[in-house]
This record gives sequence, structure tokens and C-alpha cells, in this order.
Amino acid sequence: MSEHFDVDGGRIHALAWGSGPRVAAALHGITANAMSWAAVARHLPDDWRLVALDMRGRGHSRDLPGPFGIDDLARDARDVVTATGAEVLAGHSLGAYVAVGVDHMFPDTVGRLLLVDGGLALPTPPGVDADVVLDAVVGPMLERLRATYADDDAYVDFFRAHPAMGPYWSDDFDAYARYDAISTPDGVRARAHEDAVRTSGRELVLRSDEIAAAVASLSVATDLLVAPRGMLDQPGGMLPEETVDAAAAASPRLTVTRVADANHYTVLVGDDAARQVAAALVGQRLL
Repeated sequence: MSEHFDVDGGRIHALAWGSGPRVAAALHGITANAMSWAAVARHLPDDWRLVALDMRGRGHSRDLPGPFGIDDLARDARDVVTATGAEVLAGHSLGAYVAVGVDHMFPDTVGRLLLVDGGLALPTPPGVDADVVLDAVVGPMLERLRATYADDDAYVDFFRAHPAMGPYWSDDFDAYARYDAISTPDGVRARAHEDAVRTSGRELVLRSDEIAAAVASLSVATDLLVAPRGMLDQPGGMLPEETVDAAAAASPRLTVTRVADANHYTVLVGDDAARQVAAALVGQRLL
């Protein structure tokens, strides 16, 4: 299940499911890890193999050195796509932005992209402080990265208490949280490093014009799956409706599907939504 690939500065870790001849590579969210793709992998046809990275500075790739910018993560992803012969590159949240970066920096590296609730330029007022935006959007997750917990169960309890995860708790969420826990002399901590998260997150804020241009000039067919609820399970997703509509109008290669009854996390880890993500990953039409 665990695999390693050569990248700049060392070896990057990945989880792999399946043994079929057709390969997809997958990228997780800003503080997340490769295990977030387990539910999707379970629904893939037997002729597919899914290779999900622990991105640099996160998961079991936490010891890879920086830099941690989107371009750096895109180079790592390109190296894994090349090594595995992946024909599809999928990304959730930050991973979707990295996937767009791969296409922009290395056109035609893969045959298709799948973006899950991410990848589009977010509205950003001129002169905004990127760290203020990050604290407002993912503040609870940043607090998790700084905290120390008594044991793995206490760490998992953080996720259970999250309004977008706890009400939908499952074995997949439990496995995702436990995979992210690391024991240290001071107690259990998150695997993701805050500097890696902040570096990538700042770029999402400060490079919005570049992201919009990259989406408008996508070189391959790209499916975007959008969740109707946000990071706290609130109505209104991470990607505003007007942002989605504008991106679809600007990019002839972008196809948008709105996933019913999902938030930013359950769109990937929830079983019903994961089935839809798996279908999109292998190129099946979504109803």
C-alpha cells in the first residue's frame, strides 16, 4: 500500500490502491494526507490503480524539505505522474490547485484532470493580508497543527468535534485522522507542518490572477466537482457560484458538476460522494 518516489530533495510517500493497468494520481487538501482518498479508491473499477501522494511537508512526507509553494508541489506531482504513467491527475482542495499547476507548468503531462472542490481563483480584495485570510478560512485546522494531544484517540476527537466531519463520521474519517497522528516526546501531533501549510495557502490568496489564467488555458479536459456546503458544513461552498460560473465560461475544457448533499470534506470522504468522484475519475458520466 505504501510507495515512495524520487523527487527533488528526497523521496515522497504515497498510498496506492488496486493493481490495474490504468493509473490515476491524486493530491489531498492543504492540511490533509493521502488517506483522504481511501473512500474513492474503494469505488474504482478493478482495472484501475490509484496512487495518492502525501504532499511535501504533510502526511508521511512531512520530513521532505521546503520550499512548499504550489509550483514545488506541482513538480513533485509531475515526477510521480511520470514515474507511474498516470493518465489522470486528481486533486481535492489545495490538491486541485496543484493539479492545475501541473497542467500549466507541464502541459499534456496527463490526459485529464479531476478537480474536487478546488482549483479556481478565489475572490481576493487588493492588498489583503494573506495570513489574515488563512486564519479566517482554516483557523481551526491551523490550531490543530500547533496543538499537542494526549494520545491518538484525543487527536481523533478533534476531527469528531469538527462540524463538517463529526455528524458524518465513518471508518474512513477515522482512518484519515489516525493516519495523520504522529507520536513525539511531548505527545501526539499532526503530521503537517504549519510553515508548509502557510506557504501554500498564501499563494492561493496572492496568486489568484495567475490561477484564473491557468484555468482559462487548461490544456486537457478537466472535470470540476463542486460541493454545495463549505468547510464548516455551512450553506454555500468553498467555491462561490459566481466564481464557478465565470471559470466555466472562460475555460472551454472545464466541465462542472455539482455534487448533491456534500460539504468540503464529505465530497471526498463521504461514501456517496466518493462513489461519484470515483466515477468521474475513470471518465464515467455523472447523472
